Order: sequence, then structure tokens, then C-alpha cells
Amino acid sequence: MKFNATVLALLGFGLLVNSFAFGQGSKVEVVESEGSWTLLVNSEDFYVRGAGGIDEMDLVKSIGGNTVRTWGIENAQEVLDEAHEKGLKVMLGFWIQHERHGFDYNDEGKVKSQLESCRRAVQKYKDHPALLMWGLGNEYELQYANTKVWKAVNDIAEMVQEEDPNHPTCTVTAGTNDVKLKYVMEVLTAIDIYGINTYGNIGNVKDVLKKGNFEGPYMITEWGPTGHWESPKTKWASSIEQTSTEKAASYLNRYQESIASQEKQCIGSFVFLWGQKQEYTSTWYGMFTDDGMPTEAIDELQFCWSGEYPANRAPKLDSVHFENSKQIKNLVLVPGQKYDLEIFATDREGDKLTYKWELYQESTDLKSGGDAEDKPPLIYGKVKGASKSEIKLKAPLTEGRYRLFVFMNDQKKVAYMNIPFYVENDPSVAAGKIRFKKQTLKSFNE
Repeated sequence: MKFNATVLALLGFGLLVNSFAFGQGSKVEVVESEGSWTLLVNSEDFYVRGAGGIDEMDLVKSIGGNTVRTWGIENAQEVLDEAHEKGLKVMLGFWIQHERHGFDYNDEGKVKSQLESCRRAVQKYKDHPALLMWGLGNEYELQYANTKVWKAVNDIAEMVQEEDPNHPTCTVTAGTNDVKLKYVMEVLTAIDIYGINTYGNIGNVKDVLKKGNFEGPYMITEWGPTGHWESPKTKWASSIEQTSTEKAASYLNRYQESIASQEKQCIGSFVFLWGQKQEYTSTWYGMFTDDGMPTEAIDELQFCWSGEYPANRAPKLDSVHFENSKQIKNLVLVPGQKYDLEIFATDREGDKLTYKWELYQESTDLKSGGDAEDKPPLIYGKVKGASKSEIKLKAPLTEGRYRLFVFMNDQKKVAYMNIPFYVENDPSVAAGKIRFKKQTLKSFNE
């Protein structure tokens, strides 16, 4: 297709306008001095205070954050533009295909196609001023067998360095151990920064890296509450989720003890999840609820990033009583039986709290590695007084696993918890040793 001079002039003017609008791309470097690593943006120190997600960028900025992370290049232009407008940087992620999703790393054609797809994205976005670094893959070694994936990732990193010498590369594994670290150090030679996703095990990262003699820069690319796979379980194998207040304490402790304290090699982190998703439950990882309410964890994150708490803080959950007892682990209920529950919470500013209780069957759509899950349907008609702090729960008639959620909000922020329980049709569980009685609970041989 040919263009006349007028069209070419207009195209040139458009490119010029775009250049004026966004300025020049940043030069980002990872530098070492006497064993300590620093990220430099245009020659100035830059410690990554990152949000894992792209929602509520204004809030990220206002609480002291400076970076957001994506896992793919969907809507990359819009994300980069908005981040630049808000004064934020972006770790732009490439979704490197997973063997567990059916990708074959023995298929050289597909591997090459993946690399070339990444090349086109690098060429397109490398000069955007919001770009901080490239995130090459996320947990691609999860449930895998073909170790060729490591070389494929390194080949992509080498390509990125050729196409864009101004932005470093980072790759991300699901936790770390001596085996993964060996591949990172011996195969991923073109990777500039090692990214580690870790939750309850975050305190062991420094020991693994020290034992493996890893002396390079790294980031904690996902961190937050204790993962559902590493949490305590009920007798029927349902994971017990931390309350929002317990999670807030975990965010504070894990940032101070395992991120900020490791400044020699750790050049920053990305908190997870800056948003909301259904993963095991609808509340497990999101720092917001599914109706967009911020949680207490964000208050602690603001303190970690800025040294100050917000003027209005989230409600704080104290406890829940089931039949006048705080013992809520391993609750087994009689079908159709009614039980009394009461939640106790406080608000630091004395704001009036409103309550919402919701009942669901335990989710059976369980995936791994953060793959998309469907939320189970809400069960209606079993909670009397669902907008109050005290309720009466009528146990479902169908035997099985359930989870009762309660939310408390001050119209601005929310606290929450959930209680897994089991409905047992047999009134004499455990070989007749323990029998149910009206308005009582049983605890599976605790």
C-alpha cells in the first residue's frame, strides 16, 4: 500500500504528538556495589514497592506504591498509559506457556513462535516511559517434567537484551528450592533479576538462596497471606483461612522480616493480590472483596510503604462465637439443626459497622497455579438475621462441606472471616462414641 505525502506527514505528526505526550523511555539498570544490588531508573535509586495487579492505580500511588505488575500483555498499551499518567512504573509480564496446560517444549516450532511473539511485544512497548522491566513467565515450572522450558525462557531473555538493552529481565518461579535455584543460576544466564512467588514460606527464602550461594538480585514477586495449600486443615481436608485481621498481621510481619530486611539482594516486591479473585475461596488472596471494598491488609501495606497508617482504618475482627464457644475448628452439624453464632469486631474510629453473612457449599472447582476458578452459588434461606452481628444458622439438609462467610464494614473498608463446617447425616459419628444433641456441636475427635 502506498501513502501520499499528506498521509505520511500526518502519521509523522501523530508519532511526534505521542512522543511529546509520553516522553522518552527510561533507562533501567541493575547495579552491584560491594555485594549489594540496586535498581536504577535514569541513574536514580528505585526500590520496587509493587502491587501485583492493575486495579485502583490511584490508591497504589496514594499509599506509597510505585509499580504495578502484569502477568501478560493483554491491554498492555492501556495499562502502560494509565500507569504513566498516575506516576507509576510497570513490570510488564509475558505469559510463558506452561507444560501443565498442554504446551510441548519439544515442539521447536511452537517454542520459536512463542519467542517471536515476545519479540514483537518488546519492539512495540520498549520505549514506553512507564516500562520498568520485563517479566518473563510466571511459575512455568509448576507441575512440569520437560526441563527444556528453562532454556526457552533464557532464549527469550537473550532476545529481549538484544532488542531492548534499557530494561532488565525478570523471571518468576513458584517458590524456590535448591533444584530450581540450580536452573536459575546455570541456565537462566540472561535473566537479570530472580523473581520468587512465596507465601507462608517466605521466611525460608533467604536461607535457600544463601545455601545455594545465590548472590544476585531478586524480588519477591508475589507475597501475602498463608497459601491455602500450606494452611491448617479440618478433619475433612478443608483449608482454614486466616481472618482479614490475621492476614493484615501477616502482611506487616512478612514485609518487615523477609523483604525490607533483605535490602542487600532484595530490590523490592509485589504484594498479592491487588484486586480480587476466586481461588479456593472468594476472599483468600484479594486485598479487596468482590464488591471492591478495601481490607485491613491495605492499611498495613500503607504503613510498610510510607511509614504512616491511613486516617480511617479498616474494622478489626476480634472473634466469633459458635454456640457460645470460640472453638470453631472441625464443626460438624446436624442437618436442619439451628445454631447460634455471634461475631465480635471493633472500629478504631468508632464508625458504625454493618454486617453480611453468606453461606456456600465448599468450592469443588479447585485448580492450581492461580488458574481461573468459578465461585460456588450462594445458598439462600439458611441464615436468619444475615445483616446483624448475631445470627441463627440452619444447617443444610444435604450432607457435605460448607463455608460460612461474614463481612463487617464501616462503609469505607471491610473485615471478614469464614468458617468451614461439615453437615453429617449420621447422628452417631465415630462408631457411636459421640452423639449429637440439640444446640450442640461436635469436633471430630479433636
